[in-house]
Amino acid sequence: MKTETTGKLKAGGWGLVLGAVIAIVIGFAWGGWSTPSMTKAMAAEAVLASQAAICVAQFTKQPNYDETLKEFEKVTSWERAKFIKKGGWDKMTGQTESDYAVSRACADGIGLLIEK
Repeated sequence: MKTETTGKLKAGGWGLVLGAVIAIVIGFAWGGWSTPSMTKAMAAEAVLASQAAICVAQFTKQPNYDETLKEFEKVTSWERAKFIKKGGWDKMTGQTESDYAVSRACADGIGLLIEK
């Protein structure tokens, strides 16, 4: 093989590698690409956020909302998730047992309502 052919192949190979690296960096940084584990984590966060919103809505739609909100305010911040679980507002349709993360996020959401 000629020397100039070898040089062209070497330059082309490096150009290919550099182009692939640039494409990967742009794709993950700005193109919206994600790994499967990152996608699962984002989906879990989205489910938690929607369930917490449903929990807050269930809490606010109850008939004795004002009285329950006053009781909720009296409960210490680290006991609020237990209060939510005891009231059953964090339980979604079809669930037999509620998730602590939903209870905690719901308590945080209701806490934001109190601050207003």
